[in-house]
Amino acid sequence: MREEKEREKPLPSKLENRFEFFLWNSRLLVMLAVVPSLLGATVLFLIGTADVFGIVVDTISYYLGVGSGDIHDTVIPKIIIAVDIYLIAIVLLIFGSGIYRLFISPIDQSEDRTPSHPFNVGSFDQLKDKIARVVILAVIIEFFRAVVDIRFQTPLDAIYLAVSVLALAGGLYLMSHAHRKDSHD
Repeated sequence: MREEKEREKPLPSKLENRFEFFLWNSRLLVMLAVVPSLLGATVLFLIGTADVFGIVVDTISYYLGVGSGDIHDTVIPKIIIAVDIYLIAIVLLIFGSGIYRLFISPIDQSEDRTPSHPFNVGSFDQLKDKIARVVILAVIIEFFRAVVDIRFQTPLDAIYLAVSVLALAGGLYLMSHAHRKDSHD
């Protein structure tokens, strides 16, 4: 029965074969997103590292008495910004490797790792989920940077901060709860 179906199937024309060859190879267009994503991640890692080295130099200068100004007001916001830069670099890295894996080819080295490794994505939904988690973490870091700079004017400002932290904690709880539910399925 199976042989009959195979015999009934008409042979594709040369034009159809060429077009399908073109369609299949058009997947390589994603390299126009992969390479810049990896380059962008590299640039951001370098910027974040340079920022951290700058913080270290400023701190050493301050404690040796050579630096100007008080670093206590600037060190934490600068470190938070560096962490935020690193997180955005990680988003680009996960995005670039994820779409490469989905469209071009599995990455052999990541295949040897656990399925939960960020580079191991099997679908767009998994890629979106992994990127969304890192983006949410970057937003949380940005929130903490803003909180560090807050100067309370009224007691209502403190209440707003408390409500914001409670909403953030609730969001993190729901996100971790959803992640646990997904990993048990």
